[in-house]
Amino acid sequence: MKYADLKEKTGVELGALGRELRQELFNLKLQKASSQLEKTARLRTLRRDIARVETRLTELRKVTA
Repeated sequence: MKYADLKEKTGVELGALGRELRQELFNLKLQKASSQLEKTARLRTLRRDIARVETRLTELRKVTA
């Protein structure tokens, strides 16, 4: 996911996307704990995507405040 894609989304959409990404991260962590995770690099990309979403949400809050 690119940061430019996030600029087009609203705060509500970003919040929903953040929840989805966190749920996926949780599921992958469970798979890792039970040694079923094949693509461990996905954990890293998910954490970074979550950070991008949170950064964009913070920017939107600063603009509206």
